[in-house]
Amino acid sequence: MPETQDSSNHLPAAITAGLRPELFEDEVSRLLSRKTLIIVLAALVVTGFAFRAIGLSREGLSDDELNKLAAVNDYRAHGLTGANGEHPFLMKALLGVSLIASEHWNGSSFVASRPKLNVPVEAALRLPVAIFGALVPILIFLVAAELFGSEAGLIAAALWAFDPLIIGFNRIAKEDTFFIFFFLMACVFWVCSQRIAEAGSPQKAQRWYWLTAAAMGAMLASKLIGMMIAIPISYNYVFQKIPTTRWVIGKRRVIKVFIIMSIVFVIMSPTIFLPETWKSMANFSSSRAMGHDSYEFIGRLYPHRFSDWLRGEPWYFYFVLLATKLPLLSVASFIVGCVLMWKKRIGDGRYFLYMWMILWLLSFAGVGGKFTRYITTVMPAVFITAALGIQFVGRAFAHLLSRLLNRQSTKIYAHAAVVVVVIAVGCWAAIYAAPHYRLYYNPIAVGRIIFPQDDFYDAYMRDTMNEIAKRASVNAHVASEISNVAEYYTNRANRPDLVCFELSDPNALKQLQPGDFVIDARGRTYFSNQAMLTRLRAASKPAFNVSVGNTPAADVYILDRQSLDALLGK
Repeated sequence: MPETQDSSNHLPAAITAGLRPELFEDEVSRLLSRKTLIIVLAALVVTGFAFRAIGLSREGLSDDELNKLAAVNDYRAHGLTGANGEHPFLMKALLGVSLIASEHWNGSSFVASRPKLNVPVEAALRLPVAIFGALVPILIFLVAAELFGSEAGLIAAALWAFDPLIIGFNRIAKEDTFFIFFFLMACVFWVCSQRIAEAGSPQKAQRWYWLTAAAMGAMLASKLIGMMIAIPISYNYVFQKIPTTRWVIGKRRVIKVFIIMSIVFVIMSPTIFLPETWKSMANFSSSRAMGHDSYEFIGRLYPHRFSDWLRGEPWYFYFVLLATKLPLLSVASFIVGCVLMWKKRIGDGRYFLYMWMILWLLSFAGVGGKFTRYITTVMPAVFITAALGIQFVGRAFAHLLSRLLNRQSTKIYAHAAVVVVVIAVGCWAAIYAAPHYRLYYNPIAVGRIIFPQDDFYDAYMRDTMNEIAKRASVNAHVASEISNVAEYYTNRANRPDLVCFELSDPNALKQLQPGDFVIDARGRTYFSNQAMLTRLRAASKPAFNVSVGNTPAADVYILDRQSLDALLGK
């Protein structure tokens, strides 16, 4: 990336001279060489990847992940199809490459003699997400360094690398990690174009506009959330009426940006031309593809369609998520950073964070259907804001300590100590939560599982079906709310005779007989099954339980006549 003047040994700090933050003089840029910064970033990437990649197969596949696997298998068997067409193609293509590579690896003579090196399907399916999630700190650093300086960039990058909530999302085969990766890449190109234009080279800035457009096309080919395009564009237009602003993109260039973005999207998601894809997208957007009717949040069921709006999960869903899922010091730092955002001296880069968080909240807080993983797309802004808070507290503490001790030399060490403590607490939280990172809660949650469906994410199903396979008689029935996952793991356990169906299907329940199985999984209670499960729990005790780590996750009932009658309400 091109550098500002007098920065031959350091990465760029602020976008422009006029927007340079006064509150935080960037000491890190002066003290650390480019080589040292690269080494630190490399260490964050490597360590972050270790958290994300080690034990990737410890949890069974979820319903959503199995749909991705089915889509990849469908592509391999029939070419490009509309399988899982409600989601764009790019992620599934990367998952396909990973699965094919793992098959070749597992089939090699080297691995044949070393079975411990075999890569399970679960790990192969999740590995691309882990890789992209581990690389995100580089992009966070580049964006934050442009806006607020290298120190804020490094802190924000470290918060992402070690945060247990984010690590958990980076260990599941879903699109959000790819989306935020390419969004941040677009933001890097965008703010870089502004700095170059402001430095007196508007023509040279154009290539960065086109790179921004290409990254946005890849972003949409990962997940169709068009509103995120508005964030950098809105930030751009905040400054358009200022006479001294040189990075006015203009209407013609905006049109070119959208044309390039569309071309890249089509190249990276060619299945958009298939009628099956449009049918899947229509079913998804109309909630006809919604598998279940509700979502459990703080022990209560809420309607779960997007169109339920304020009747669905409460507007404060994501605020509770941030308050309970981040390490306490990260929560406190974010609150301090939000207060600091009102200070002009922090620099005009704060408007970028304003746009990001406000537009995100307007898009996600009011819809009825929410999942915790959706917050991935705003977490870099949260971590950058928290980094500003950490930076402020560190310098305030350093100033206070130097006055008390009457030693200016203590400033740098005191400031560094605050930064290290906050990052170390986040790292320890990740170590403590491993390998089931999504189950991490800070003390504010007081030991409660607040988001059970997303916290467990069906991680218990493989172990559950393996145990059922050992106990079940021939042609036994298994009722659960994720029959596709149950069937997949019964086949993996060499029990294709077992019949798996949905617990919420009243017609299928008529097939149940004594000796059959019912899986009562945490987070899989819905309006459609709540009454029958309540009766079953009162009438019988589970035959066995399955935990994820040390956390109880599922109760499995072997039906007798009394429990079967209770389940059916007889």
